[in-house]
Amino acid sequence: MNEKQRTGPLAGVRVVDLTTVVMGPSATQLLGDLGADVIKVETPGGDTTRVLGPGAEDKMGAMFLGANRNKRSIVLDLKVEADREVCLRLVETADVFACNVRPAGMKRLGLTWEDLSRINPRLIYVSMVGFSQAGRYGPSPAFDDLIQAAVGLPSLLAASTLSEPRYVPLNIVDRSVGQYAFGVICAALYARERTGVGQHVEVPMFETMVPFLLGDHLWGHKFSPPQGDFGYPRLLSPLRQPFRTSDGYVCCTIYHDHHWRAFLRIIGKFSMWETDHRLSSLQIRTQYANDLNALVKSELVKKTTKEWQALLSEADIPVFPMHTLETLLDDPHLKDIGFFRTEQHPQLGEFIETSVPSEWHGSTLGGYSPPPMLGEHSQEIRDELDRLASE
Repeated sequence: MNEKQRTGPLAGVRVVDLTTVVMGPSATQLLGDLGADVIKVETPGGDTTRVLGPGAEDKMGAMFLGANRNKRSIVLDLKVEADREVCLRLVETADVFACNVRPAGMKRLGLTWEDLSRINPRLIYVSMVGFSQAGRYGPSPAFDDLIQAAVGLPSLLAASTLSEPRYVPLNIVDRSVGQYAFGVICAALYARERTGVGQHVEVPMFETMVPFLLGDHLWGHKFSPPQGDFGYPRLLSPLRQPFRTSDGYVCCTIYHDHHWRAFLRIIGKFSMWETDHRLSSLQIRTQYANDLNALVKSELVKKTTKEWQALLSEADIPVFPMHTLETLLDDPHLKDIGFFRTEQHPQLGEFIETSVPSEWHGSTLGGYSPPPMLGEHSQEIRDELDRLASE
């Protein structure tokens, strides 16, 4: 799908995308989902995720498919001057230039903010880096696992599971920072509409994730002097987990006063509401989160998941059965809204795609293009540049 065929709230915005792996591509995919013309500039070897997972033999690995829809791919070897010139011509036509190459690498390529703003003063140049370039960690490389460790996430998992430190089994940093970068890009575009000029915005992984984590767990150390320990007790309770039922697992959040009163009635222990000081307020319940989770755990194992869903839903207590990856694909609500769909790719055949999760009631998103084959649009994009140059 070329630029003129794009629709959506970001239609007309062109993004030159030099990002790879997960963080940058997830941000630029969101831009493409909302209508931006995202041109993915790839080396002759392609984005490294092209060879991760099934489909790797076609350089269309499952990881790549998850973060690169609604983009066009052009292959450029930026160490070759002729290809670098093509990239500069693209920049002249662009609104956004996104990269997650370390600044030293961009300097060697002659593709820094200073280089590109001279040829396009309206350009929004977004650097996604591991660490702020103003600090001592600035030159260091970074990956999701490393930043998880740097902000202390594995130590929290160790505390909450009473086990060895471990990483979250999800690229949580890459995807969270990618979401933040998406918002930053949209804000920078809005600022440009007001000022008429572009700017360089740096989005660091480490500094983005520090408040992400400390928003919950700075706790008593939010004050000076501290008014308590680190860590939100409710989140750190080793028993904060899906509860086993007689035939599976269920999640329920018994949080407010009315939730607890209703739950105690269901289990025939309402007298605890009047006599057990651990239930007396949200603040006190938070301090005794582990004890109260133990109570819930001991009760939920007595009935089936379906029985608890009925009882807790009727009492307006948030409840949901625990999905596995397999059952998630069969979720009836997601089927109601058509969230998963099957797309057809000319080389790959059928594959599962997810819908854009936001629902727009004034704009039409429209249009969809599958993740591109490596260099699939190279000639098309070069022809567009030639046409623009001749106009």
